[in-house]
Amino acid sequence: MPRSRGPSPARIDREWPCQIALPDDLCTGHSFTLISEFCEDRGLVPLTRQVQAIWPDQTYETWRLYCFADQASALVFLDHLGGMMFDPKRDRENGNARGVWRRTGEYKRILDLGPLSVPQALRN
Repeated sequence: MPRSRGPSPARIDREWPCQIALPDDLCTGHSFTLISEFCEDRGLVPLTRQVQAIWPDQTYETWRLYCFADQASALVFLDHLGGMMFDPKRDRENGNARGVWRRTGEYKRILDLGPLSVPQALRN
Protein backbone atom coordinates (compact mmCIF):
# COMPACT_ATOMS: atom_id res chain seq x y z
CA MET A 1 0.00 0.00 0.00
CA PRO A 2 1.55 3.38 -1.01
CA ARG A 3 2.25 5.97 1.67
CA SER A 4 0.76 9.42 1.46
CA ARG A 5 3.30 12.24 1.53
CA GLY A 6 0.80 15.00 2.11
CA PRO A 7 -0.86 17.41 -0.28
CA SER A 8 0.51 17.83 -3.78
CA PRO A 9 2.41 21.02 -4.63
CA ALA A 10 -0.49 22.23 -6.77
CA ARG A 11 -2.95 21.66 -3.92
CA ILE A 12 -0.72 23.51 -1.45
CA ASP A 13 -0.51 26.50 -3.81
CA ARG A 14 -4.28 26.43 -4.24
CA GLU A 15 -5.40 25.89 -0.62
CA TRP A 16 -2.50 27.50 1.28
CA PRO A 17 -1.71 30.43 -1.03
CA CYS A 18 -0.35 32.85 1.59
CA GLN A 19 3.31 31.87 1.61
CA ILE A 20 6.36 33.30 3.38
CA ALA A 21 9.82 32.49 1.97
CA LEU A 22 12.93 32.17 4.12
CA PRO A 23 16.40 31.01 3.05
CA ASP A 24 16.55 27.33 4.00
CA ASP A 25 19.75 27.81 6.04
CA LEU A 26 17.80 30.20 8.31
CA CYS A 27 15.33 27.43 9.16
CA THR A 28 17.78 25.05 10.87
CA GLY A 29 19.25 24.59 14.31
CA HIS A 30 18.09 27.05 16.96
CA SER A 31 16.13 29.03 14.35
CA PHE A 32 14.04 25.93 13.59
CA THR A 33 13.18 25.73 17.28
CA LEU A 34 12.24 29.43 17.37
CA ILE A 35 9.99 29.04 14.32
CA SER A 36 8.33 25.90 15.73
CA GLU A 37 7.72 27.44 19.15
CA PHE A 38 6.41 30.67 17.64
CA CYS A 39 3.90 28.77 15.50
CA GLU A 40 2.87 26.42 18.30
CA ASP A 41 2.36 29.28 20.81
CA ARG A 42 0.02 31.05 18.36
CA GLY A 43 -1.77 27.97 17.06
CA LEU A 44 -0.31 28.42 13.57
CA VAL A 45 0.04 25.24 11.53
CA PRO A 46 1.80 26.12 8.27
CA LEU A 47 2.64 23.59 5.63
CA THR A 48 6.21 23.78 4.40
CA ARG A 49 7.76 23.15 1.05
CA GLN A 50 10.85 24.31 -0.82
CA VAL A 51 11.59 26.38 -3.87
CA GLN A 52 14.85 26.91 -5.75
CA ALA A 53 15.60 30.63 -6.12
CA ILE A 54 17.79 31.51 -9.12
CA TRP A 55 19.36 34.94 -9.68
CA PRO A 56 20.43 36.41 -13.06
CA ASP A 57 24.08 35.42 -12.44
CA GLN A 58 22.88 31.77 -12.09
CA THR A 59 23.48 31.72 -8.33
CA TYR A 60 20.85 29.50 -6.77
CA GLU A 61 19.71 28.89 -3.23
CA THR A 62 17.05 26.74 -1.61
CA TRP A 63 14.31 28.66 0.19
CA ARG A 64 11.69 27.21 2.54
CA LEU A 65 8.09 28.29 2.09
CA TYR A 66 5.80 28.49 5.11
CA CYS A 67 2.32 28.17 3.62
CA PHE A 68 -0.84 29.44 5.31
CA ALA A 69 -4.50 29.24 4.31
CA ASP A 70 -5.20 32.81 5.42
CA GLN A 71 -3.33 36.07 5.05
CA ALA A 72 -3.73 37.09 8.71
CA SER A 73 -1.69 34.06 9.88
CA ALA A 74 0.96 34.66 7.23
CA LEU A 75 1.30 38.32 8.27
CA VAL A 76 1.70 37.39 11.96
CA PHE A 77 4.51 35.02 10.93
CA LEU A 78 6.10 37.61 8.61
CA ASP A 79 5.92 40.44 11.16
CA HIS A 80 7.70 38.46 13.86
CA LEU A 81 10.14 36.25 11.95
CA GLY A 82 10.74 38.16 8.72
CA GLY A 83 11.08 36.70 5.27
CA MET A 84 9.44 37.60 1.99
CA MET A 85 5.89 37.20 0.75
CA PHE A 86 5.86 34.58 -1.99
CA ASP A 87 3.01 34.44 -4.50
CA PRO A 88 3.01 30.99 -6.08
CA LYS A 89 1.11 32.17 -9.16
CA ARG A 90 3.40 35.13 -9.81
CA ASP A 91 6.77 34.04 -8.41
CA ARG A 92 7.04 30.49 -9.73
CA GLU A 93 8.35 30.16 -13.25
CA ASN A 94 5.34 30.03 -15.59
CA GLY A 95 3.07 29.58 -12.53
CA ASN A 96 4.15 25.91 -12.46
CA ALA A 97 3.66 24.34 -9.00
CA ARG A 98 7.16 22.82 -9.31
CA GLY A 99 8.76 25.79 -11.06
CA VAL A 100 11.79 27.71 -9.85
CA TRP A 101 11.72 31.23 -8.43
CA ARG A 102 13.47 33.57 -10.87
CA ARG A 103 14.86 36.38 -8.74
CA THR A 104 15.95 39.80 -9.93
CA GLY A 105 18.82 41.96 -8.76
CA GLU A 106 22.07 40.86 -7.24
CA TYR A 107 22.39 37.82 -4.98
CA LYS A 108 23.25 38.54 -1.36
CA ARG A 109 23.30 35.76 1.20
CA ILE A 110 21.12 36.39 4.26
CA LEU A 111 22.79 35.21 7.46
CA ASP A 112 20.60 36.97 10.04
CA LEU A 113 16.97 38.03 9.82
CA GLY A 114 15.02 39.22 12.85
CA PRO A 115 15.42 36.58 15.58
CA LEU A 116 16.68 33.98 13.09
CA SER A 117 20.30 33.30 12.21
CA VAL A 118 22.23 30.78 10.15
CA PRO A 119 24.16 28.35 12.41
CA GLN A 120 27.91 28.97 12.53
CA ALA A 121 28.64 25.62 10.86
CA LEU A 122 26.69 26.73 7.73
CA ARG A 123 28.18 30.21 7.42
CA ASN A 124 31.14 29.28 5.18
